[in-house]
Amino acid sequence: MFAVVRTGGKQYRVAEGDLIRVERLEGEKGGSITLGDVLMAGDKIGAPLVSGASVAAEIVAQARGPKIIVFKKKRRQNYRRKNGHRQDLTILRITGISGI
Repeated sequence: MFAVVRTGGKQYRVAEGDLIRVERLEGEKGGSITLGDVLMAGDKIGAPLVSGASVAAEIVAQARGPKIIVFKKKRRQNYRRKNGHRQDLTILRITGISGI
């Protein structure tokens, strides 16, 4: 059984026991969290959300993603800008899907 959840502006297909990396959510390592924006659960498709469905997850770690280099250049204008970015991530282990 699987579900499609929305968090951080992205959608994830999850099943029980999966590890997913999502944009940072509040909480400590070992804590639990409930994802309420369930777009699809099993064979139920929401319009836009499945009513009464939720996904329970455990926070495995608070981490950071790889460094991304943002480089802007306009040729022949002596314009160059270099910037870096590392996204804050939360690693979740899916513990259950309810309301199916």
